[in-house]
Amino acid sequence: MNKHPTIAITSGEPAGIGPELIAFINNNDFSARLVILGDENLLRSRADKISRPLKIQSYQQDNTAEAGTIEIYHIPLRSEAQAGKLDTKNSSYVLELLDIACKGCLSGEFDAMVTAPIQKDIINQAGIPFTGHTEYLAGLCQAPKPVMLLATESLRVALATTHLPLSQVPSAINEQELIQIIHILHHDLSTKFAINKPHIKVCGLNPHAGENGYLGHEEIDIIIPVINNMKQQGINVSGPYPADTVFTHDSLKDADAVLAMYHDQGLPVLKHVGFNHAINTTLGLPIIRTSVDHGTALHLTETGQANPDSLFAAINSAIIQTQNMLQVTLAQE
Repeated sequence: MNKHPTIAITSGEPAGIGPELIAFINNNDFSARLVILGDENLLRSRADKISRPLKIQSYQQDNTAEAGTIEIYHIPLRSEAQAGKLDTKNSSYVLELLDIACKGCLSGEFDAMVTAPIQKDIINQAGIPFTGHTEYLAGLCQAPKPVMLLATESLRVALATTHLPLSQVPSAINEQELIQIIHILHHDLSTKFAINKPHIKVCGLNPHAGENGYLGHEEIDIIIPVINNMKQQGINVSGPYPADTVFTHDSLKDADAVLAMYHDQGLPVLKHVGFNHAINTTLGLPIIRTSVDHGTALHLTETGQANPDSLFAAINSAIIQTQNMLQVTLAQE
């Protein structure tokens, strides 16, 4: 790994704001070599539409570009993209961006990857089963259990389940899964985020964390036994806490992360705290992957109103995680 990491940035759904967010990178200095994956003509066209012409060079794997360099790894669209109009013909293009970035991270060509937003439904309409970045990248990496973590400067929220219908959540929560998730969360907070002995607060599944069985038994039957198990292994974990009080200021003072049981239990709070400044990162992978905290915002495409702050935060987080992992590697040698 070089002093300045090489970060691959996928430009995301071509009909959305991802391609034009790239244009905002020019005015920001990052201590990394940035490689943008996408169709060069599309990226330049969207940048011109919002009067932010790109200043980039073609990517060459073997060159010795300096930190702050922005390069384009040209991957052609399958069909001409129209702003705000989804097209199933480009679904395979969107996945190709992910394939190349992920495989590059696995091979060492890239040190980390950052993903702009994609549109899950149009990929599925193209006949490609797809539940999200997290699950797709786990498949490419052959990682048995990916864990989604969203973070702001003051709050980190991990998810025990990700993109599931609410009716399927209770059956997806079991002791084996929770043990695996807490191990991954503890490990990656320690390594990728350089937190010594991280404290993980675990939410209950039911209102009031089940209220001693009156509002559900998942806490008594599953969550509490897992927490006790983890404590015996020396992991700093506590709970289960009612989700309506664990996110209060006083409760979060001693928490390094909160583990929510499902998507809309934890993420609305985090996005209220830091929307457009938060990042999404996938734990449990052999690579570093971060992302923006928002969707494709089709209605904002080519208006110049898209906010790049979450993309910047995701890039900076990828750089920091890369540096932290390097320190872990050096310490083990």
